[in-house]
Amino acid sequence: MFLDVLRRRNPAFLQAVITLHRAGRLPANAYALDLDAVRDNARALREAGDRHGLEVLAMTKQVGRAPGFLAAVREGGIEAGVAVDMTDARALAAGGLRVGHVGHLVQVPRAEAAAAAALQPGNWTVFSDDKAVEAATASRDLGREQDLLARIHAPGDRFYPGHEGGFAAADVVQVAERMDALEGARFAGVTTFPALLFDAASATVKPTPNAQTLARAVAALRAAGRDEVRVNAPGTTSVEVFPLLAQLGATQVEPGHGLTGTTPPHALRDLPERPAACYVTEVSHHHGDRAFVFGGGLYIDPVFGDYRLRALVARDEALEDAHLLDATIPPPEAIDYYGQLDPGDRPLPPTGATAVFGFRIQAFVTRAYVAGIAGVADGTPRVAGIWTSDGREAAWPQ
Repeated sequence: MFLDVLRRRNPAFLQAVITLHRAGRLPANAYALDLDAVRDNARALREAGDRHGLEVLAMTKQVGRAPGFLAAVREGGIEAGVAVDMTDARALAAGGLRVGHVGHLVQVPRAEAAAAAALQPGNWTVFSDDKAVEAATASRDLGREQDLLARIHAPGDRFYPGHEGGFAAADVVQVAERMDALEGARFAGVTTFPALLFDAASATVKPTPNAQTLARAVAALRAAGRDEVRVNAPGTTSVEVFPLLAQLGATQVEPGHGLTGTTPPHALRDLPERPAACYVTEVSHHHGDRAFVFGGGLYIDPVFGDYRLRALVARDEALEDAHLLDATIPPPEAIDYYGQLDPGDRPLPPTGATAVFGFRIQAFVTRAYVAGIAGVADGTPRVAGIWTSDGREAAWPQ
């Protein structure tokens, strides 16, 4: 879905990926990142956040918490990140970003509450009184008072399967009072996910019912005398939706795919963020009339329905000589050892040929490498680092 956009808006990056892979500098089964574009995208998001009064926290799970990515985000002016889990929180801290938010989407496990408190997160989301007590106790033991966000929900709100949880929004005033009564914590605001979703019918991003739930909760809190309430409103976040989020009353936004130019609207129209990510692999072998490519990172974030999947296949270093082939990947219930290329009326691409895909990546749930490429902007591309999908330096090649 994003390959055509990459070819049109960032061909120098595609050329760098092909050249570096052909030269043996990039591994197969790797998410390649244009770190220059990431830096520029971060700057655009930070500046837009400043204009609209929105605190910008970077989500990094989709690129495997890669240190080079974190550095590019920091260079672009975003100084804090959101941790989807404790692994993410540790990677953020090690990579030089402040832990701006922890506990949402994944609650902090009981035995890791002390470790979370030690990271001094700016915001800690809890789904229940039990989790609020754990966060408060761990923070109190370190002599801190932790700002807590309450994850709330109301009838009609939308959640991805397995993401459900939180306090009843109708009880938000009482929830705030219970949090304030805890030694080591204070109520700071409310959150949900997703506050925005891509609507395929209109090809636009629209508020979910959850966004109105946040607005009603804030109104109730202000009526109870709470004038300063943080409103954390993640979901399909890019510069394009900042005015809408500000209008909805958000105070915090959490771009993830916005940093790599891969939110759904980026596939349909040119937005301020440039595409900055692709998946690179190579032909392993042939079977019948198909070429098999190494997998491991062929997880496509399912924000679109089924669409024609293709790969850009290169036998040599010249981007202009590369051609598109239809591709098939294993279904989600299978292990993606290999993908397949259908050459149609073309010859089978040879073993070792480069294959580049463009789709929405989620590196942290795969076994792919993450490779940062610097210097694309000035015509001197080089590999800045290769990491595993959890942010560790990769021993490649060994």
